[in-house]
Amino acid sequence: MTDALDRPSEAGAQIDVALTVNGKAERLRVPAGRRLTRVLREDLGLIGTKVGCDAGDCGACTVLLDGAQVCACLVPAAQADGAEIRTVEGLAADGRLDRLQEAFLAHGAAQCGICTPGMLMAAHDLLARVARPNRREAMDALGGVLCRCTGYQKIVEAVLDAAGNGPAPPADNAETRAMGARVARLDGAPKLDGTERYGADAFPENCLHMRVVRSPYAHARFTIGDLRGLHARFPGLDRVLTAADIPGLNGFGIYPTIKDQPVLAEGRVLYRGDAVCALLGDRETIDRLTDADLPIEWAVLPAVEDLDAARDPARSAALHPRLEEHNVLIRGRVKAGDAEAALEVGVVRAAGRYETGFVEHAYIEPEAGYAVRVGDRVHVYACTQAPYMDLEEVANVLGFEQERVRIVPTACGGGFGGKLDVSLQPILGVAAWLTGRPVRYVYDRPESMRASTKRHPARIDATLAADADGRLTALRMHADFDTGAYASWGPTVAGRVPVHATGPYRVPHVLATSAAIHTNKCPSGAFRGFGVPQGAIATEGLMDDLAAALGEDPVAFRLKNALRAGDRTATGQVIEQSVGMAACLEAVQGAWAQWRAAAVTANAAAEASGSPLRRGVGVGCMWYGCGNTSMSNPSNMQVALDRRGGITLYNGAVDIGQGTYTVMPQICAETLGVPVARIAQVTGDTDATLDAGKTSASRQTFVSGRAVKEAAEALLAEVRRHANAGPDAEIRFLEDGVAAYEDGVEKRVALEELGEVEMGPPGAVLLGVGRFDPPTTTLDADGQGAPYATYGFAAQIAEVEVDLELGTVRPTRLLAAHDVGRAVNPTLVEGQIHGGVAQGLGLALMEEYVHGRTENLHDYLIPTFGDMPQIDCILIEDPEREGPFGAKGIGEPALVPTAPAILGAIRQATGAVIRQVPATPHRVLEAIDTVRQEGA
Repeated sequence: MTDALDRPSEAGAQIDVALTVNGKAERLRVPAGRRLTRVLREDLGLIGTKVGCDAGDCGACTVLLDGAQVCACLVPAAQADGAEIRTVEGLAADGRLDRLQEAFLAHGAAQCGICTPGMLMAAHDLLARVARPNRREAMDALGGVLCRCTGYQKIVEAVLDAAGNGPAPPADNAETRAMGARVARLDGAPKLDGTERYGADAFPENCLHMRVVRSPYAHARFTIGDLRGLHARFPGLDRVLTAADIPGLNGFGIYPTIKDQPVLAEGRVLYRGDAVCALLGDRETIDRLTDADLPIEWAVLPAVEDLDAARDPARSAALHPRLEEHNVLIRGRVKAGDAEAALEVGVVRAAGRYETGFVEHAYIEPEAGYAVRVGDRVHVYACTQAPYMDLEEVANVLGFEQERVRIVPTACGGGFGGKLDVSLQPILGVAAWLTGRPVRYVYDRPESMRASTKRHPARIDATLAADADGRLTALRMHADFDTGAYASWGPTVAGRVPVHATGPYRVPHVLATSAAIHTNKCPSGAFRGFGVPQGAIATEGLMDDLAAALGEDPVAFRLKNALRAGDRTATGQVIEQSVGMAACLEAVQGAWAQWRAAAVTANAAAEASGSPLRRGVGVGCMWYGCGNTSMSNPSNMQVALDRRGGITLYNGAVDIGQGTYTVMPQICAETLGVPVARIAQVTGDTDATLDAGKTSASRQTFVSGRAVKEAAEALLAEVRRHANAGPDAEIRFLEDGVAAYEDGVEKRVALEELGEVEMGPPGAVLLGVGRFDPPTTTLDADGQGAPYATYGFAAQIAEVEVDLELGTVRPTRLLAAHDVGRAVNPTLVEGQIHGGVAQGLGLALMEEYVHGRTENLHDYLIPTFGDMPQIDCILIEDPEREGPFGAKGIGEPALVPTAPAILGAIRQATGAVIRQVPATPHRVLEAIDTVRQEGA
């Protein structure tokens, strides 16, 4: 639901405003209360100033007003009268990036890019005041701008480099090679100069604006009364859509057989945020209308909020009567050997209950987009991680054949799994189809946080045993997940967690089970890890327990039990290669010993001086299956050659900041033997690219990258065929064509004489098509099989400082060693690790979504510059033969080990064992008090 306080008001008289914007004098007549963001974006067309919250919390709209940084969303137009304004569009001169923008590009400081304009303006404010700032000054100056992707470190490095007070970035060696080169992000310049178009940045003229009315209640029935009076009171209201207006299936969901979430609810809502109806009209009317104006009558029902009550028919309603088990969506199971018997004879056992809460994705770009009706088709332009999944859902809701729907992804300002589920796409499609007019819809921040999916809360009970030699023998784990009101990705989480329950260790006897349970809370969906981060907190915590009980060093204990090539997992899969777990642990051993020794010394000094600060160092490990679990997971790619020898990659793997629009051309260039600059690219559009699958599950580099390699090799084969050359002929792409070289003879292909490829991309005269579907098998009833073709591995060590009196925890440094198979682009890999660490830190220490209370970026806390430690990365390259040139994924693996490492560090610092995250100060103090009481 969006209430009046959430929306900007422009009430008041029109005023004349004189501004100087990027050196140009502007005179406008606008409402006195109009925010400077709207003046810049809508009246002047300067879309580089982004809107992430409209409340001064995120800083994405930072501009310079008379030389000082301000949040433009907090500045009324009247207050800006006579001011000099500088936006990101005013930085570049003559089409060339300035030195700060160039530094951002070279260091990889922009990922999704939605916060980048604000960062640049805040940095310019700093550099105008301080010629050579130090790290702390840079962090302080940029601290008002939030980033969810980068972990901030590369941003600080870029600012210091631009000021001549920091290290230059490693050289971009793309001229000499493609694989392993630190190629600057190919889509980087538009993110830096303000021209990148996100979902809210473009829409047609004569556009209707939409607002969806959402339930203020967790569980209720409702009726919508006569709407005729509403139209009379608000002439700018064009139409109100209800469930009765949905032309096709009024339901959507991830799985083909589960379409349980309505586009618009039919008389009953199941969570605070469920969509009830949609208002269409002009912008001013839609902004002015409040929910109190609507003839909706509510009958509140008891809400199902507790997991135990949800499973008890005597204590809760059946939210989805179709389910065989009361409010249980699905169960997962992996069984190997006899865990119960092995636990009984285990020499050392550790057991515990671990709990995690809802975690918000907090991407800085709220959901946004528009749709248009084009003949008998509907085109939807919106932020997304999965355009072909969106296409299927929109077609179902409209009752169309899929060919009648086109999805065009806009630049995506962060996703992390939250933009895998459809959000505004179906209702936009319906509205555009029924009205015949373009329709635009932009979530505000509270709506985004109320309506969107979250990380699954978990309650995990586990027992882990080892023998006298410190070898793991058995694991029993059960995990209950609150999947919320609708299924979303609940089946994936319930299936993935038991598979990963052992962590990256050899455990011969395993019984790991799970349940995804419905409640009247927001749907829980995909969030960077699909439940594995929650499971890792439990498994790694028990590993620390066992190491302590055995008197073993935590890293040495893990190394002793680490999976290695040739080992069998709990699902019965023998992983024969690319198993870099031991190498990751070995890479951090030296720092581990040094940091732990330094912590002991520091703590002794602190105790002697009476200081309440204690230092600790912890370790966390992880493994993560790249791609879908035990199901088909294909990607399809095309590489084309035109008559002039131009090479174009048709890349449907959506880039949400992780770098696929750079990595895929690198793989293509490496395969073809050409510089990366030679590869042109068409991205995303379902009318122009094949289905490359969703951007999630750490699959794109591994799966789509392999499909690119296959497509490029197919193009080489086509060249050889047209050159009448053998399979070993060398192919060279010349400035104006292509030739095969065989036995010292050049065989040119006369491209200008070839006709266009039938059913191929426009202008293509030679075409290579590639497809890759990782080899996996279906799991049986005991979870036996090969769920993934490859796994990522990692070890991270974290140092923290804990205040024994306040319970505060400050991470001070972190070392991350990750087996990535092969680093296609080390700068991008490091950026993913930094960003994953930041989100893992948030999970460990501060992030907890509470319905009705943390629906903005002021009350919901994500890490800022000041919260982040120094992060150092060690890239382990244990090649994966199925991957492109040995590469595999890094997106999810980057996050998983961080929280366990931080919790282990708190344990060393204080003796306190934290089993519920986030480890907020009150929980840390409670755990410290427990240690003191037990010691007494």
